[in-house]
Amino acid sequence: MSPPAEQALSIHEAQREFTAGVAYLNTATYGLPPRAAHEAMLAAERDRAAGLMTTAALDEAVTRSREAFARLLGVPAARVACGPQVSYFVGLVAASLPAGSTVLVADGDFTSLLWPFAARAGLTVRSVPLERIAEQVDGGTDLVAVSAVQSADGRIAPMDDLIAAARAHGARILLDATQAAGWLPLPAADVDWLVCGGYKWLLGPRGTCFLTGTGEALDALPAIGAGWYAGADIWDSVYGLPLRLAPGGRRLDLSPAWQCWAGHAPALELLGRVGVQAVHDHDVALARRFRAALGLPPGDSAIVSVAVPDGTADVLRAGGVIAAVRAGRLRCAFHLTTTEADVDKAAGLLAPLIAPAG
Repeated sequence: MSPPAEQALSIHEAQREFTAGVAYLNTATYGLPPRAAHEAMLAAERDRAAGLMTTAALDEAVTRSREAFARLLGVPAARVACGPQVSYFVGLVAASLPAGSTVLVADGDFTSLLWPFAARAGLTVRSVPLERIAEQVDGGTDLVAVSAVQSADGRIAPMDDLIAAARAHGARILLDATQAAGWLPLPAADVDWLVCGGYKWLLGPRGTCFLTGTGEALDALPAIGAGWYAGADIWDSVYGLPLRLAPGGRRLDLSPAWQCWAGHAPALELLGRVGVQAVHDHDVALARRFRAALGLPPGDSAIVSVAVPDGTADVLRAGGVIAAVRAGRLRCAFHLTTTEADVDKAAGLLAPLIAPAG
C-alpha cells in the first residue's frame, strides 16, 4: 500500500533533508540521499543482520518506487518495469529488433545505451553528431536511441525535433533519461521506450533502474530475463511451470536488490513533493550562476563542462568541492542538494585555475 500524498516541499525545505558537508557538484556521478532514504536503507540492512527483515515491507518499497517514478514522469505505473541497470533494459530493446534493423545513435553517448546494440549481431548502428541526429532520421532508420542529456558534458538532445522526425519516418525512439529524469521535464508519453538509472538525479542507491513506454512498445520486448519477480502473483511464482507472467511493465521486472529499493522510495517521493519543474528551475539557475561567475556563455543544462588543467578536481576536493572529470573536462552538476553558496565556493576556487574566456 502506498503512503498518503504529502504536502508539497519548497527547495529550501527539501535541502534540509540532506547532510553532505561539502559543496557537492557531482550528482551526474551519483546523487545524495535525503535522510529518510538513507535511514530506510540502513534500517533494512540492520533488520537483515538481526534476522528480522520482512519481504512484504521490501516488496512495498519496490511498489512505492514504481509509483513515485510514474508520477514524476507522468506515465501509468502499470507501464513501469523495475530492474537493476540501464543496459539490461536496453538489451531487451536490442533483442526485440529484427535482423537487418538500423539504429541511429549520438556520437560519444554513454556505452550502456550503445553497446547492447553493437553487441547484437545483425544490426547496423549508425552514429552521428547529437546536434544533427533529428535531421539524420530517414526511411532506413528503425530506431533512434539517445540520451536526453549527455553524460559527458550535459548537452540536451533536440527531443521535440527528434520525435517529429521519427514519427514522420516510422522509426521508434528509445530515450535514456538517466542524466535527465528528476530535473528536466521529459516527453515520456511521446517516446516508445524510456529507460532511467535511478542512482543519479533520482537520488537513489546504485542498483535501481526503470523502464517505461507505450503499451505496444513494451509488449514487443521479449521477457528473456523473466524470473519469479516478473510473475503475476510474485510469491506464487517461485516454483514450476506453466509460465505466468504479470501484465504490463511488471513482466519485465528483475528480482530486486531489496535494500536498494528501500532506500529509493523515500527519495523519489521527496522529489515528487518538490516537483520536477521547481527542481529544473533551481538547477538551471545555479548552473547559469556558475557559468556567469566563470565568464562562460549561458546554458540550459544542469551540467556544466569546463576545460581545466590536470589535477583541478583534486584541488577542488581539497577545498571542499566535489566534481568529476569526464572526457578530459571538469563536469559540474547542479541539483536540488546544491546551494548558491556551493556555486560561489566552486567558482571562487576554479576562477584562478582556468584560462580567461576568449
